[in-house]
Amino acid sequence: MVRMKMKKKIDIEIIDKKQIPQSEPERQYYFMDIAKNYVEQLAAKKGSPLTFHVTTFGCQMNARDSEKLVGILERIGYVETDTEEADFVIYNTCTVRENANNKVYGRLGVLQNYKKKNPHMLIGLCGCMMQETVVVEKLKESYRFVDLIFGTHNIYKFAELIVTAMESDSMTIDIWKDTDQIVEDLPVERKYSFKSGVNIMFGCNNFCSYCIVPYVRGRERSREPKEIIREIEQLVADGVVEVMLLGQNVNSYGKNLKEPVTFAQLLEEVEKIEGLERIRFMTSHPKDLSDELIEVMGRSKKICKHLHLPLQSGSSRILKIMNRRYDKEHYLELVDKIRAAVPDIALTTDIIVGFPGETEEDFEETMDVVRKVRYDSAFTFIYSKRTGTPAASMEEQVPEDVIKARFDRLLKEVQKISAEKAEALTGQTLPVLIEEQNEQDASLVTGRLSNNSVVHLPGTADMIGKILDVKLTECRGFYYLGERADGNGQTV
Repeated sequence: MVRMKMKKKIDIEIIDKKQIPQSEPERQYYFMDIAKNYVEQLAAKKGSPLTFHVTTFGCQMNARDSEKLVGILERIGYVETDTEEADFVIYNTCTVRENANNKVYGRLGVLQNYKKKNPHMLIGLCGCMMQETVVVEKLKESYRFVDLIFGTHNIYKFAELIVTAMESDSMTIDIWKDTDQIVEDLPVERKYSFKSGVNIMFGCNNFCSYCIVPYVRGRERSREPKEIIREIEQLVADGVVEVMLLGQNVNSYGKNLKEPVTFAQLLEEVEKIEGLERIRFMTSHPKDLSDELIEVMGRSKKICKHLHLPLQSGSSRILKIMNRRYDKEHYLELVDKIRAAVPDIALTTDIIVGFPGETEEDFEETMDVVRKVRYDSAFTFIYSKRTGTPAASMEEQVPEDVIKARFDRLLKEVQKISAEKAEALTGQTLPVLIEEQNEQDASLVTGRLSNNSVVHLPGTADMIGKILDVKLTECRGFYYLGERADGNGQTV
């Protein structure tokens, strides 16, 4: 840990710390009490509660991490606000693509102006971007007004780091290269009362040649099944009806536990939890998708009819260069097995266009897979170099105009198939989890089908969090219009 300490950054009466607990999470609750005292001191001087704002960039893993940040901030006395002109602003960063880094740098310029108006303002940065040495060096050199920097491995230390930052007059930096530690039972403030993400593992061992994630998230480490089950049971007791099990590659869950457990076995245990209605998970790596998992999905009553199975490329040659460790034929065999076990499943995917060395023949292999699988939707990406990955230095970078033309062809094909797949559900009555009031029309509510499709229907706020039968009356491409239905499928 780097701690550049001169005088206090904030005018507070520093507490003499004695007998600090060494075990977790007791140590963090100890620091939460200290931080709460500091926040109370500052709020008294300000004459109003201190505010905070958390901005999350990137994936659902980051979104879940941000819920932990919010939980700790609220426990120590901060009050959430929707503006960045707050007393504490923290960015939970993503670094999958370099333009994500540039967004953060741009926003920091705005925060600097806010801090000039509020000298006691704290600015924190955490997440994947902070795991890059070059980023931290740039922040130390050009963004000295940032108060706190930490990475992906020590988010559980947030309260302790807040105390350190408040007591220091300079930038506090706490970056770990890796860890095998998982700390349970810290505060979490969920965004939704009726659904929640649940981390089942952290890190990634795959090292795809275009991806920075293993370098910033570390090696795979799985949570103990009993801790996952206990967390979900607590969530269900608190009103949650749907959980999303999260990991960079959930299919490899449990391999590094002292007593190995497969992801399929974990799902079977989660299924037994009374009161839990829906189970989702992501992300699944095709190389680790087992027959056992497919069988569990086939007989499950709670696992949602949706599987996100990233393809990236349909060319076996390109897949090998990507270090994906499966080929086109294996992927298509998996799709056949999944559809045999779960005929009504919605399949979605990720596809990269223009990976180094991709020829027209390679691209046509991708188009062939798209036509054979007929995805319900696909996230399509134009390849962009990611500094620090093997692919960034590969020769045969594909010209931009060629990539753009291929991307447009792929997008057109994906959208055509998606529209055809969606239209086939029109007229059916299916269960929908109502998630929120519609942002554009307050007379409507918005929910999701088991297959993850969005549905808008007339409704009121008291429907939020309930699973209701809805007749899909009209397909609008990427979403449906519907009406609430009775048990016979008649609208009510």
